[in-house]
Amino acid sequence: MDLAGLGGYAALLPLRAEVWPPLRADPSPTVHAFNPAAIRAFDIRGQVGRDLSTADARRLGQAYAAQARRRGLRRIGVGRDGRLTSPEMEGALVDALVEGGVEVVRIGLGPTPQLAFAVRTLGLDGGIMVTASHNPPADNGFKLLLGRERLHGQALRELVDTPPEPTAGGDRQDVSVLDDYVDALAQSGADIRPFRIVWDCGNGATGEVVEKLTRRLPGEHILLHTAIDGRFPNHHPDPAVAANLRELQAAVVANAADLGIAFDGDGDRIGAVDGSGAVVWADQLLLLLALDLLLDRPGATVVADVKSSRVFFDGVAAAGGHPVMAPSGYVVVREAMARAQALLGGELSGHVFYNDGWDGTDDALYVATRLLKALSRSNRTLAQFRAGLPVLVTTPEMRIPCPEEQKARVVEEVGRRLEQASQVSIDRADGLRVTTPDGWWLLRASGTESKLTCRCEAADENGLERLMAQLRRELRQSGISL
Repeated sequence: MDLAGLGGYAALLPLRAEVWPPLRADPSPTVHAFNPAAIRAFDIRGQVGRDLSTADARRLGQAYAAQARRRGLRRIGVGRDGRLTSPEMEGALVDALVEGGVEVVRIGLGPTPQLAFAVRTLGLDGGIMVTASHNPPADNGFKLLLGRERLHGQALRELVDTPPEPTAGGDRQDVSVLDDYVDALAQSGADIRPFRIVWDCGNGATGEVVEKLTRRLPGEHILLHTAIDGRFPNHHPDPAVAANLRELQAAVVANAADLGIAFDGDGDRIGAVDGSGAVVWADQLLLLLALDLLLDRPGATVVADVKSSRVFFDGVAAAGGHPVMAPSGYVVVREAMARAQALLGGELSGHVFYNDGWDGTDDALYVATRLLKALSRSNRTLAQFRAGLPVLVTTPEMRIPCPEEQKARVVEEVGRRLEQASQVSIDRADGLRVTTPDGWWLLRASGTESKLTCRCEAADENGLERLMAQLRRELRQSGISL
């Protein structure tokens, strides 16, 4: 494969050649079409050289600048993660924003929540993060905030179709908010008990922040993979997948730590391991955080996505709170929180939102400090909390490869067949949440990847086997293997 389009990056990557096809050239400065596969439900994301190029970054900057100026928005923050193609992508994006008359505030390398912090504290009019979050090393992309709107769905598709409107008046400046961001995080964790904690950054964009933050927190801190490296040489930075937590689990046990905390590639999703080395899934963490919130705000509304366990919804209700089920997707969970005036929300993938001074940002580092505060106030260990939960048999989230153009068809086909089934009820808030006498299973189209996502939950192993058999059977009839 020709790697010439990647310049010096190619030599750094121990990847199979077919992962990096040559970058696509932009056929003209004014006529440009994005690869439709890169326009996802909630962001722009794809494989560099196949789905995205610096020409796309430039075209996105032109379109964003035109939309921003039409709305009277001028000062836009731009940040980037540690992927090897992010500097080049960010450079092309910034050049185009400036040519479109935008005043760009470059935040530099760091996690996505750091950019959100900059937008909030510097009073910026929007922000663009160059990141592919937890995707493979060859991928990159963009998360976009215009005004207070996280662009997604139809608004995102309309943005990329906006023609360029070059104009004078744009400029750029470099501003570091790293120390202020760490200060704010440290203040949020000022009253926690001393814990022994293992932190796993997975070579993602949180590394420098975690190094600085842990020097400010009480207790003992063991740090894993804080060197930011877009090749992710140790393990993939996705804490929603159990295999990616194995090293953290081993380190927690070896160091007799109270807990372990992991982050995804751009720091907006959290994972956790308790002191026994067991994974504590994000809906379980969300329940712990909700119970802590309800101590101060009785009757508060808390939102969780459709993939979350029944244990969460029952637990919040039993504590006097008001649980709300929302579709999956970090943007739509946040929107559901706004509609319900919820103070807290999250989803199984590890996005957690606090609608307090953090302004509904899915900041996994802030959530980590809130987790430590909740444990401090409860006088329980994370292992004790997990052990006290009702025992159900639940699969982790399963992600099944499926061509982008077939995802919706498969979900629809399965739904049509199940309409004829007895003893089955279907919630269609997001894909299919199918309830049977054994429990429930979920099938939905991923909003960020060419995959279907599934989860099953039952009262016992036999019930889980029956749910899994039904899910396999339905997928097989639509040409998909689980």
